[in-house]
Amino acid sequence: MEDLTDNEREEQLRRWWSDNWAWIIGGVALGLALLAGWQYWQRHQVQVAERDLASYQAVLEGLDSNQRDVAGQKADVLRKEHPASPYADQADLALARAAAERGELDEAARRLGLVADNSKDPELRIVARTRLARVLLAQGKPDEALALLDPAQAGAFAAYVREIRGDAYKAKGDADAARREYDAALATTDAEKTGLDARYVELKRDALGIAAAPAAAAAPAPAAAAAAPAEAAPR
Repeated sequence: MEDLTDNEREEQLRRWWSDNWAWIIGGVALGLALLAGWQYWQRHQVQVAERDLASYQAVLEGLDSNQRDVAGQKADVLRKEHPASPYADQADLALARAAAERGELDEAARRLGLVADNSKDPELRIVARTRLARVLLAQGKPDEALALLDPAQAGAFAAYVREIRGDAYKAKGDADAARREYDAALATTDAEKTGLDARYVELKRDALGIAAAPAAAAAPAPAAAAAAPAEAAPR
């Protein structure tokens, strides 16, 4: 390629700018617009999080001041407007705990169901399901509690889920199935025993055996029973 003179280079640059100036300016403008949009989105997200936090705090304040209706309304608005917000989850968990403590099990179950169905946090969904299962057991619904809990999907909460399933089978009168669930809970590796009180589970499992022993033992032979002192007869 022949060397260009200064005038030729200048003319070539002018032609290039004439052909490309719109694309260059457009690209710069687009970059600035994207940057401004990203900054606006970030500010918007911070503002939304701050509003959600304020709503959650208002729920807690309503519970502390015994204004349960006000707390419930604020939680409902938060859940409706931002169903995936972690503050909506925490508000419903707080209301569920308060309802359970008052014996309002239907309301506790409803609030826990909202978290179990809507939370974006997988572990929080499991926590909500375990608490809901406890409420269902208190309502005398062991089959529903069992249907709610899948140990294979429980991750680090598998042992705790097994324990609750054992309680559900015990409530159904199925001691063998309850014992299997308790044993499975205790056999779970230490790293996966989140929420498990191993000693308490052992006591519940052993109680199944103790309770079953009198029923399994043979009744005294008639002669032995007749020879027993009258004071020993059950009252």
